[in-house]
Amino acid sequence: MPRDTTDPRAGHHTPDSPDPATAGPAVLPAPPPERPGPPDPSGPAAPRGYRAVFAVREFRAVFAAHLLSLLGVVVSELALTVLVYDLTSSPLLSALTFALGMLPYLVGGTLLGGVADRFPARRVLVTCDLVCAVCVAVMVLPGTPVAGLLLLRCLVAAVSPVFTGTRMAALTDILGEGELFVLGRSLLRIVSQGSLLAGFGVGGVLLTVLTPRGAITITVGTFLCSAALLRLGTRDRPARAREGGGGLLGESLSGARLVLGHRRLRALLLLFWLPPLFVVAPEAVAAPYADEIGVGPAALGLLMCAMPVGHIASELYAGTALRPRTRERIVLPLAAAGLLPLAAYALTPGVAVAAVALVVTGASSAYVIGLDQWFVAEVPEELRGRAMTLLTAGLMTIQGVGMALTGLAAEFFPVHLVVAGAAVLGTLCLLALVAEVRRTAPGPGTEVRDGEDRQVPHG
Repeated sequence: MPRDTTDPRAGHHTPDSPDPATAGPAVLPAPPPERPGPPDPSGPAAPRGYRAVFAVREFRAVFAAHLLSLLGVVVSELALTVLVYDLTSSPLLSALTFALGMLPYLVGGTLLGGVADRFPARRVLVTCDLVCAVCVAVMVLPGTPVAGLLLLRCLVAAVSPVFTGTRMAALTDILGEGELFVLGRSLLRIVSQGSLLAGFGVGGVLLTVLTPRGAITITVGTFLCSAALLRLGTRDRPARAREGGGGLLGESLSGARLVLGHRRLRALLLLFWLPPLFVVAPEAVAAPYADEIGVGPAALGLLMCAMPVGHIASELYAGTALRPRTRERIVLPLAAAGLLPLAAYALTPGVAVAAVALVVTGASSAYVIGLDQWFVAEVPEELRGRAMTLLTAGLMTIQGVGMALTGLAAEFFPVHLVVAGAAVLGTLCLLALVAEVRRTAPGPGTEVRDGEDRQVPHG
């Protein structure tokens, strides 16, 4: 499952929305007039599939910036963890450094989401990269105390959902809202999975020849290069917000209420969030499981890599071999059944069988390609930045919660039963959620904007 679901941001004014706990369906703001999208190349010689996405110059800049920024985050996380342990000799503080990479996502995504719609996307993206570069540069200073290192880590994590949400929303300007957007999102997810593996490898190599602070220094350059690519390689588009908006905090919370208070959007968000809550279980207890079945570090590495490999392979296949309509048809079946292979852990399988189960489960994440299209079609344009930021914040937070709950359960039950139990419980929850998604699906010629089906004219 993806750790980072790449998103864009911008800003806007929203009308007061009713509290979903006390009122009827949320009323989403009417979308503003359409903004011109990217040219849609056609003709027999036009590139198709992922090649068509890379043919868009602005996307190439976004892609390169994403790769550099992500590598910077992964390497700095690893180096900072080692640095904190070197300074304190405390396993708890070292582990806390990793945990702080997820927990502030909820705060940043909820309280700062209005930034994504209030300001021009390019300005937000560049500013976020510069803030991360400054934070990492301060980490490098020898006099920075451990508490300061952890605080700076929290700040980088709080900025991350705003950056990711803004980028995801900006892709709809760069690539449009159709096939190119879906494939562009897919490419960024694929590079996220690959960079997680490569980043830890690169970080490990760097730490053999550099001090932790030396490795962190290199990541300052990756953030600065990302900022330069976004500044010079993308157009300066206006903010999505209408003039006359309220305070930033109010806009952020209003956007979250509008999205979560809308039945269809809430169901789609949960379909993004719920599978990762359970699918992180085998990763969270991979080391204890390897110890339980008596295998060494090499086997542990195989178990950790299996799920990302399945995800990358399935997403590439879905993006290149399946038609858009087929991708939408597989969303609900894959989401409902994707966790079932992990039930094989109930039999305490060896490395080979466990790795196959993990690869198959990773492959089920291809459902997100079709889900992306449903989500972006449902969210009004001027709310899109905040919706994407909330999506990202929730995804990262739910994975952290899933890891914590898995670890807690493993304190009381055998590891293999914890993973199998997560598969069964997760499947039951997803079956109920899939039923809700089906109930809220708009019929032919309708759209769900205010909790009720409304006819839309056929073009």
